[in-house]
Amino acid sequence: MKTKTVEAAPTVEPRRAMRLRDYEWLQALPFILVHLAVLGVIWTGVTPAAAITCFVLYLVRMWAVTAGYHRYFSHRTFKTSRVFQFVLAFLAQTSAQKGALWWAAHHRHHHRHSDAKEDIHSPVQRGFIYAHVGWIFDHTSDTDLSKVKDLARYPELRWLNRYYLLPPILIAVIVALLFGGSGLFVGFMLSTVLLWHGTFSINSLAHVIGRRRYQTRDNSRNSMTLALLTLGEGWHNNHHYYPGSTRQGFRWWEIDITYYVLRGLAALRIVWDLREPPARVFQPASPSTEVEARAAPHVASSEITGTSSSSARPAPLSGPLDSSASS
Repeated sequence: MKTKTVEAAPTVEPRRAMRLRDYEWLQALPFILVHLAVLGVIWTGVTPAAAITCFVLYLVRMWAVTAGYHRYFSHRTFKTSRVFQFVLAFLAQTSAQKGALWWAAHHRHHHRHSDAKEDIHSPVQRGFIYAHVGWIFDHTSDTDLSKVKDLARYPELRWLNRYYLLPPILIAVIVALLFGGSGLFVGFMLSTVLLWHGTFSINSLAHVIGRRRYQTRDNSRNSMTLALLTLGEGWHNNHHYYPGSTRQGFRWWEIDITYYVLRGLAALRIVWDLREPPARVFQPASPSTEVEARAAPHVASSEITGTSSSSARPAPLSGPLDSSASS
């Protein structure tokens, strides 16, 4: 399946489905079928190999979503080689959450309008179910490349974004060949469903439950439970206060497994220049913080992507990437 790309699009309010028939049900069909496929375990049973595969695929792909889709492609909070950039995109896309460019473009839009009228998945604006899953099928299937110009200059990423179903199909086939029907239904299908709802919980629950350390202009919150389920993404209020940081658990006790793995990869020089939160995030918030945040109509592009406004030329295939290009 291909995804449509849009070179440039005007800033307009996204289409909002008001009735069930307004949604793109053809786009939703694979999503529904994967949920139903989990019932195949009734006939195959659960083998130890399938259970282990389910656990491993959940962890590996959740890390790829959080480190790849989110902290690298959406916010550019660290640097890596062009080869590992492709590996991150491929691994993240095995989660069946569309292409890396699609994911980053929509997430950057979310940060610019978080919990405002233009936000595409705000529980404050459209309710929990819409923010959790409904928005995905509300005419949001196109990729606006104007929001990810720093990424769209790589042809391999555009190709992977166009054929976004290839990675998850490949993983599903491999798992089925290795572990049979139980491996397919439990190892791949069940882990994919759990992965989807774990990821989606940050769009929905992380704006509803938890504590607010910083008075940001949205309703983002911190939750230890969500952080454990998503390998560190539950420190959502921290993240919305300073999205340019690789580390989202700002305090020592805020567990952030994605960040720990990235630190290990940095020690091996696979990734580098991990961005840390500035000193101001550890200072008590002043009463004017919320007023200043609400007065700002948008978050600065460099704050969203963790980059400067300068551009960078495409890197050689095996050379390091300069992530200084801004969206």
